[in-house]
Amino acid sequence: MHDDRSIVEHRLRRVLEERLRPAVHSSTRPLTVERWDAPGEPVPVREGLSAAYRPTSVGEEWGPAWGTTWFRVTGTVPAEWAGRTVEAVLDLGFDRDMPGFQCEGLVYRADGEVVKALNPRNAWVRPPDASPGGTVELYVEAAANPVLAEHRPTYEGDRLTASDRPLYRLARMDLAVFESQVWELVQDLDVLGGLMLELPVEDARRWEILRAVESALDAVDLGDVPGSAGAARARLAGVLSAPARASAHRVSAVGHAHIDSAWLWPLRETVRKVARTASNMVALMDDHPEFVFAMSQAQQLDWIKEHRPEVYARVKKQVAEGRFVPVGGMWVESDTNMVGGEAMVRQFLYGKRFFLEEFGVDTQEVWLPDSFGYTAAMPQIVKLAGARWFLTQKISWSQTNRFPHHTFWWEGIDGTRVFTHFPPVDTYNSDLSGGELAHAARNYREKGAGSRSLVPFGWGDGGGGATREMLARARRLTDLEGSPRVEIERPAAFFEKAHEEYPHAPVWAGELYLELHRGTYTSQARTKQGNRRAESLLREAELWATTAAVRGGGRTDRAYPYERLERLWKTVLLHQFHDILPGTSIAWVHREARETYQRVHTELAQIIGEAQRALAGEGEVPLVFNGTPHSWHGVPSGGAATPAPAPSGAVECRERPEGGHVLANGRLRVEIDERGLIVSARELPDGREAVAPGRAAGMLQLHPDFPNMWDAWDVDAFYRHNVTDLADVDSHTVDATPRAATITVTRTFGESRVTQRLTLSADSPALVTETEVDWRETEKLLKVAFPLDVKADHSSAETQFGHVQRPTHVNTSWEAAKFEICAHRWLHVGEPGWGAAVVNDSTYGHDVTRDVREDGGQTTTLRLSLLRAPRYPDPETDHGVHLLRYALVPGAGIVDAVREGHRLNLPAAALSGARPVRPLLTVDDDRVVVAAVKLAEDRSGDVVVRLHECLGGRAEATLTPDFPVSSVRAVDLLERPREEDAAAATVLPDGSVALRLRPFQILTLRLTRGDD
Repeated sequence: MHDDRSIVEHRLRRVLEERLRPAVHSSTRPLTVERWDAPGEPVPVREGLSAAYRPTSVGEEWGPAWGTTWFRVTGTVPAEWAGRTVEAVLDLGFDRDMPGFQCEGLVYRADGEVVKALNPRNAWVRPPDASPGGTVELYVEAAANPVLAEHRPTYEGDRLTASDRPLYRLARMDLAVFESQVWELVQDLDVLGGLMLELPVEDARRWEILRAVESALDAVDLGDVPGSAGAARARLAGVLSAPARASAHRVSAVGHAHIDSAWLWPLRETVRKVARTASNMVALMDDHPEFVFAMSQAQQLDWIKEHRPEVYARVKKQVAEGRFVPVGGMWVESDTNMVGGEAMVRQFLYGKRFFLEEFGVDTQEVWLPDSFGYTAAMPQIVKLAGARWFLTQKISWSQTNRFPHHTFWWEGIDGTRVFTHFPPVDTYNSDLSGGELAHAARNYREKGAGSRSLVPFGWGDGGGGATREMLARARRLTDLEGSPRVEIERPAAFFEKAHEEYPHAPVWAGELYLELHRGTYTSQARTKQGNRRAESLLREAELWATTAAVRGGGRTDRAYPYERLERLWKTVLLHQFHDILPGTSIAWVHREARETYQRVHTELAQIIGEAQRALAGEGEVPLVFNGTPHSWHGVPSGGAATPAPAPSGAVECRERPEGGHVLANGRLRVEIDERGLIVSARELPDGREAVAPGRAAGMLQLHPDFPNMWDAWDVDAFYRHNVTDLADVDSHTVDATPRAATITVTRTFGESRVTQRLTLSADSPALVTETEVDWRETEKLLKVAFPLDVKADHSSAETQFGHVQRPTHVNTSWEAAKFEICAHRWLHVGEPGWGAAVVNDSTYGHDVTRDVREDGGQTTTLRLSLLRAPRYPDPETDHGVHLLRYALVPGAGIVDAVREGHRLNLPAAALSGARPVRPLLTVDDDRVVVAAVKLAEDRSGDVVVRLHECLGGRAEATLTPDFPVSSVRAVDLLERPREEDAAAATVLPDGSVALRLRPFQILTLRLTRGDD
């Protein structure tokens, strides 16, 4: 029996591949082919259609990396094909096994109208005029995207360094008859063969299918496949009509094409990828009314609207009919670990607003299948954005622990829960094969409580999306014995059914940490720094522009730069995509990102400067503008004043007897040895030592960094097996004034050079280190270590609108897997009554370890991951000069860490003016942090303020506006009324607002301005 099974399986495979699939297109006729190689970057369609073409032929090479070649194919439909279905088969030189990672094409009619795309698994086109004697004239805009998915270092990832050799060879340009019965037979055998292989050997159904397949193959005349296909199909009808068992797993199949907004191609190529994919999907809908396709990322739809309006018109029509379904509600499928809180809000604000304004759709599901882990702040943000459900897939990539649920409630740091699904199919690019569906059913963790899961199907990344073959599988698997039941439907339909079936699903509290891709917290430091700086500048631009607009009087607020700020926000949000901000894209992407961030920073600085000048007026009064949420040296938060003298007096600097120097300012006493390392840091006046005995803080450490596979993505745990302390010093200098003392040291290592400036300023609780690195290493990881005399059972790391606590022990594999963690502006450890923090201006990767000393005490070491040097996909990742700032804050509590983190990221700006600037609003409790101040999106003139509780406890505070207010309303992230938060804000008789916030609550208030 085993031999029979093996023989039939091998026979089926060979007949399918060598006889049946090739026979789908018969009676072929070669088309006449001409070409035009576009110079440089892609050209407008009209230019491509009207270009001067020259003859070419099948077999000719084309396409240097990133080039575009236009092909014109012409021919005549033979008269004898009357009554038959005619298709053009246009193979640009595809590798069928790599859809989305190679050349692609978009087909146009002679009048410029888009027909559909060409992809490795979708290389056919039905000509507009296929009548006998009809003329075929098609144009193909072919993109020679290089194959970069092989994980080898390459310089092909930037058009500035790519070779000019041809990458592809035309494989086929034919007109042919589409043999529908042969195609249907292929689908029958494909589904049954896949199902047969997944059924247990002892299952009679497996053998029933095997015998039917064997009989069908006997009926195929290999010399006349089209003529015998019908008879072969007849022998399969019985096994294809057997219904599924009542208990069969239920699959909600959703057409999808996950398209990375940039990755192994630049942004400009993604613009073309989404147009190709959307054109394929609307064309498929024309022929298959049951097809439903879900597309996320408002940015990608906006690109279609701008660059392919004729495709966009077809998309809008299908959206209105409910078959092309916008999902996700975010501007892009962003990273969620490193994106700042307010930026995460804007992902939803601009994403959901686009879907509402363009399609009238208020998306309910957050769709993030591929991001590299998910912040514990997400559930609250999802709910405040008006969404109900969350979908992810990437957690299936975790290497150490298997996630215990597929359908569950995800609880965030504030206690908010969101209904979440993690598809057990373990892919977001399913082809609805028997193997994948069987895996989904076997893998499903909720058996006995739930019975359904979602399967996103379609080739992604420009691979063409769903195909007619996938829809054929879905039809056959709707109700088939031995298989899960498959129904094509909208994501919302799945979530409604799953929620109704399993309302008491288990709860997962905290972050969805991906046990993989930990290097994404560090790779491409300039991109991360550009993002952090842009987020800070956007906060200030909105704050000062709002203050200037309100102070200017009137209700039109024409001075508020609505369009500029929205454009800048959307640019920053795009670059938070989960392969840009994490540093995992090709060199071209990050080169352009650096240039873009520079333009963004410059324009935001201009907006800030204009608003501050309008507020301060012309004069000689020295002013300092404070954009942080906390007062600073007598300068109020959100205002400008002449700074008060430091109450603790001048900074003292003296030589240390053992070598080096001692710095003190009345709040902090620091000893820095001759190596430029911190050997003592005491908070004054109590004198508690922060640095562990016998250790030195601020030590740079170098590790080898060669992960097992994903270079830019991964840091593998074995990197810790080897470390080099960078303690040698080339030079050591001191610069001391009453306002600040700075120790400057230089070091060299390998091919690199570093200059460190350690500064203690008057009245500062923090020792700031500015590290300038000329980084020339390869496959190395640079960290900086702060060994602290603290017994800490957990660390607290800033995340969006709060912080997440992680154990410092490794009791279980779950804790051990978190050997590299993400923090935003600060990381804190402490004992009851005392703690310390390390704050930073652009670093996200950290690790925390602890060990017991000989004296019985415990050392907890905080380390920041400063730089990496992976070679793929960018072979020169981060080579060049970097300026990184971080600070040690001894004696810090959580609120202190929040305050110092903001100060390092939002430095005060000095300006001479005529008058101080009163804050537009104040909050009287540092536990309640003002995250954003802006004017309302609807241009009503209302002031929107977003606050959050930062400590993780309950807080009562008073918000005092410095302008007349007629009403205060709690709103959601789209600035719509939110009754659930109404009790959190009460207007008092004096016009102030009493706030009552629960732990980590985000509260958005809309203040309608009254008459002056």
